Amino acid sequence: MADKEFGLNDVVQMKKPHPCGENRWKIIRMGMDIRIKCEGCDHSVMIPRKTFTKKMKKILEKAEE
Repeated sequence: MADKEFGLNDVVQMKKPHPCGENRWKIIRMGMDIRIKCEGCDHSVMIPRKTFTKKMKKILEKAEE
């Protein structure tokens, strides 16, 4: 789990692409649930943190602090 250190405004890649064809998601809210927004069509999804860590493949871009 060392490679799964994600934060707010990071762009991540999920294991399955969104139906619009895009596989880049931006983390827009963090807490017990994590809200991610599709970079292609701006659709947002709220996922429990445990499910998100299982379904996340890798971090594509870290947010600037």
